[in-house]
Amino acid sequence: MKNSEINNTPLAEATAKKRGGFTSKIGFVLAAAGSAVGLGNLWRFPYLAAQYGGGIFVLSYALLAVFFGLILLMLEIGIGRHTGKSVIGAFSTLNKKFSWFGYLCVIVPLIIVPYYCVIGGWVIKYMWSFLVGSQGLVEGAGAEVNTETFFTSFISSPIEPLVFFLIFAAITVLIVTMGVQKGIEKMSKILMPALAIIAVFLMIYGFFQDGALEGVAYFLIPDFTKFSFKTVLGALGQLFYSLSIGMCIMITYGSYMKKDASIKSSSVQIAAFDSLFAIIAGLIIIPAVFAFAPTADAAHKIMETNGATLMFIQISNVFNSIPGGRIIGIIFFILVFFAAVTSSVSLVESIVAVLCEDGRMKRWVACLIVFGAILVLGTLSSLGYGVLSFINIAGNSILDLFDILANNILMPIIAIITCVVAGWFIDKNILPKEIGIDKSKGLTRYFNIMIKYIAPICILLILITGLFIKI
Repeated sequence: MKNSEINNTPLAEATAKKRGGFTSKIGFVLAAAGSAVGLGNLWRFPYLAAQYGGGIFVLSYALLAVFFGLILLMLEIGIGRHTGKSVIGAFSTLNKKFSWFGYLCVIVPLIIVPYYCVIGGWVIKYMWSFLVGSQGLVEGAGAEVNTETFFTSFISSPIEPLVFFLIFAAITVLIVTMGVQKGIEKMSKILMPALAIIAVFLMIYGFFQDGALEGVAYFLIPDFTKFSFKTVLGALGQLFYSLSIGMCIMITYGSYMKKDASIKSSSVQIAAFDSLFAIIAGLIIIPAVFAFAPTADAAHKIMETNGATLMFIQISNVFNSIPGGRIIGIIFFILVFFAAVTSSVSLVESIVAVLCEDGRMKRWVACLIVFGAILVLGTLSSLGYGVLSFINIAGNSILDLFDILANNILMPIIAIITCVVAGWFIDKNILPKEIGIDKSKGLTRYFNIMIKYIAPICILLILITGLFIKI
């Protein structure tokens, strides 16, 4: 029997039922969108937009999402649903020669989720600090405000960051322990609408601040004189990371997807939700910075700082300068928390799925093992700003090194090999049929050309620029 036929047998259907899955298309879409919508949208997209021309970057991102990102999203979801297995079993089913590849894939979420939980702990700390009005962070709390000192002293502390990291990690693993339907799907149906409502509220609130509309214009109106190759590469890299491509998440979630749900329309909805949220995140942060900064040049300098500085230092300064800033700070960090936890859950689930299926473990045992791994690697990342700060390579902390390894190296490599496997080593009609585009010869041809030639070349450019070129 051919590998491509395995998933259509009664045995595969029985296996899929035993594994469980999303009960509805909306449950799948919200969970997958929750994976895509994360910290990258909130702190990476705004500062990249500031670096690469504002509106022209947003336009480039939107076009790439339609013509590039959507194809890769459909590819990974299609692989997952066609095989009905976790990432290791999925590639073994597609082609036995690539059985090894699934093991490489699962390394990515294993590297990312510990330091992601560390940052998630920072978010909880700031959410709590604005709630109680911590001195040194919130204006009027009884001490001189210095948001930079507050952030630096917090992350360099040996104990406090670990406590908040453990809280965030425990919340994440607890949700995954509850299963796909009762945990992930139910969480997504609650948090994603709440996240959308909060985001729209913050965006509208920001529009009414003096000077904010200048930031809106900069962010939304393309200036074609600022267009460059760097703009395209920056937008392409952000799109690649934002859609959770190359992390084995979408393959895992796709394996839980019902056969009667449309992959094509679901992918469009996921990409649209993710892109829309990224734009709304920009419309929350950039107009607020323009309203806070004394000049447009000062606003640009603030926005071009790295993600952590923008999120935890500069935005806190903005909240201290606007009416009702403390309340807005609480709401903002609730938004960031929701976005972070939906993404961290998807990362953990992609590892747990492998342990349950290939390691034949019970879900709670798999979750306990993953929690242990998170504690070890996350503790290293957290202490990398304090007692382990002497571990520093080319100016990078332990957390930064994990981030570079996963995002700049492994994810592009995995995405390239995924395209190679799908484009060159399986029947070219299998995935278009699974996705539901096989009735259109033009769309099928476009899909196959993109997967075989265009996508690998573009992702290779991301890999090269991420390693050797500062764009």
